[in-house]
Amino acid sequence: MSIIEINGITKDYGNRKGIFNLLFAVEKGEVFGYLGPNGAGKTTTIRHLLGFLTPDTGSAKILGMDCRKDSAEIMKHLGYLPAEIAFFDGMKGMDFLKFMGEMRGLANTSYRDALIEKFQLDTKGTIRKMSKGMKQKLGIICAFMHDPQVLILDEPTSGLDPLMQNIFAGLILEEKAKGKTILMSSHSFEEIEKTCDRIGIIRAGELVTTEDIHVLKTKRRKSYLITFDSPATASAFAKTDSFDNITLDGASAKVDVLGSVTRLMEALSGFTVIDFDTQKNSLEEVFMQYYGSTITEENATKQGGVR
Repeated sequence: MSIIEINGITKDYGNRKGIFNLLFAVEKGEVFGYLGPNGAGKTTTIRHLLGFLTPDTGSAKILGMDCRKDSAEIMKHLGYLPAEIAFFDGMKGMDFLKFMGEMRGLANTSYRDALIEKFQLDTKGTIRKMSKGMKQKLGIICAFMHDPQVLILDEPTSGLDPLMQNIFAGLILEEKAKGKTILMSSHSFEEIEKTCDRIGIIRAGELVTTEDIHVLKTKRRKSYLITFDSPATASAFAKTDSFDNITLDGASAKVDVLGSVTRLMEALSGFTVIDFDTQKNSLEEVFMQYYGSTITEENATKQGGVR
């Protein structure tokens, strides 16, 4: 059963900016990652789902209701975390949570309090004095505290430290286990990879592909930095010709591997390895693996455009 539906939406701002004929759905109980560089159209898509924008063509639905006409009713069942959160800066954290809870008719605050503890949020301080990370925690709690059926999260871990990012990923998996439907926008492949069942990749306002995350993992090329006991050993390893792309730097070698790392482990068994580390590819590098170098060029032209 489709909970979120995007049916051929186009919003053309001119000069190749906007979103164009988007068509995808998110099923009940699914965590869907919406992935793309800044300026690709992720936030514009989300604004249509929230009923903030009227499309030139096409439509969007949540829980079978039209996102533009029935936005007030949809909001009763929706949790939303914007990429740029607007707060009443003069309020204290707890006062803001109480205010938002009253707006939603929140009677039972036990889940809100559990989230405050989970994210170690100090609710006594004034919002204007909070760090970016603390404000992000506050926004996350506001989105989740009324236990909504559907969650739409735009760049949810922005400003969070690695520990809080892991806690957030755990929260997403807990919500998924409850049967919640979640659309999560990000420009971080690693963030999406931890939590999502399926992803959609948007480029220059167009949906390039939707894929099962497990299928995508098998296609992803990863880089490994290996330090040997000497430059001679690194050079000898490079001469094995087992891999397409090996870059040497003294006693170290950078190796690119597509899919399983088993073959690399087997090749290394005959050499003395001092250190072994995984290098994360940037989003642009991941895109280039699938769709060619034009993605970087398009991203450069989009900077300062719609998100």
